Amino acid sequence: MRDCLIVDSHSPNHTRRLGQRLAKALKPGDVVLLSGPLGAGKTVFAQGLARGLGVTSGVSSKSFVLLGEYQGRLKMYHADLYRLTHPQEAADLGLEDYCSDGVLVVEWPERALDVFPQDRLVISFEVMDERRRRLTLKATGPRSKRLLAALCEKKWSSP
Repeated sequence: MRDCLIVDSHSPNHTRRLGQRLAKALKPGDVVLLSGPLGAGKTVFAQGLARGLGVTSGVSSKSFVLLGEYQGRLKMYHADLYRLTHPQEAADLGLEDYCSDGVLVVEWPERALDVFPQDRLVISFEVMDERRRRLTLKATGPRSKRLLAALCEKKWSSP
């Protein structure tokens, strides 16, 4: 079973649709970590995940609130750890508690990697140019490998 997939996105809409496709395979307890520089498309991808889960409210970058909860087919917990300065702050949030009844989606997870389950899907965003992004999806355990395998069954080039 493969543990890595690289996808080139050609626009924000493409990135959003990739997130939407991933959402169809998500189950309660799944953890998706979104890593990359400012403006790389992490929040756009999270919006696609929300749409794919049937969330009708808007998802935005969390400037002042570290965690947002959205109801769809599954609950989606969207955390943005950008403002954290110490890993203990993330531990104090109790993010692991959100992994049981929904999907945990985290932007800037590198600020506190130790608080997340070992089995997670890590998506790294690389800015190629003004519109293009390269997404590297890495599975780190059995569940995330099955999730990645489900994604590989789909045609990613033109969502």
